[in-house]
Amino acid sequence: MAAHTSLQSLAGIEIPFSPLITAALTLAKDRLESWGYNHICRSLYFGFAIADRMPDLQSRDKELHAIAVILHDLGWDHTGEFVSPDKRFEVDGAEAARTWVREQIKLQPELAADWDEHRLQRLWDAIALHTTPSIAWYKEEEVKATQLGIFADFAGPEGMAMFGFELKAGEWASVCAEYPRSGFKDGVVGMMCGFCRSKPHTTWDTFMGDFGDEMKVEGYERKGKRFADLVLHMAA
Repeated sequence: MAAHTSLQSLAGIEIPFSPLITAALTLAKDRLESWGYNHICRSLYFGFAIADRMPDLQSRDKELHAIAVILHDLGWDHTGEFVSPDKRFEVDGAEAARTWVREQIKLQPELAADWDEHRLQRLWDAIALHTTPSIAWYKEEEVKATQLGIFADFAGPEGMAMFGFELKAGEWASVCAEYPRSGFKDGVVGMMCGFCRSKPHTTWDTFMGDFGDEMKVEGYERKGKRFADLVLHMAA
């Protein structure tokens, strides 16, 4: 399982093929732990299943959608190359993905016609905002579709239905059978707690800080560093 560098149809969910999508899968497989690679593949299928049913997402750039999902967790790069000491992992992923596409353009100049700065910026936005649905859902189609698929891998069919999005139980089962969830929960918790230890200043105003609080990460404290603390203690 999860050894693919191209994606077949699962439960009727079709993922587009392009050489750049295949290259992105290879990069993700090389830089992520197996549980992380499985997560991006599940998120891709779930995102296409959901978005392909939504009238307002029919004109999205499907190649861009696919590449954004595939590369969205480069900020978890186990080699450390894409992990900065001072940025949120979402920004690390966005920066790494945009830089990687630019490198592919240098290697294959014919790609330049398809990847102008606006398209590259949409790729950056889709990745940087993938943990912020309250913004991503009101951005461009590719940004929303990227976030929905990633969110679905945490929420499941019932959770998505609560927000008005359809992911069928059979689709969930087929995708999870192909890309198993083993190690996913522990991997995410470990990653988030790791960021609370290694670069805590990137977590104080994010959901990552919740892991630092709930898991009682040693030495982690964000009280006094939150925006609410700033407002509550500023002069009237």
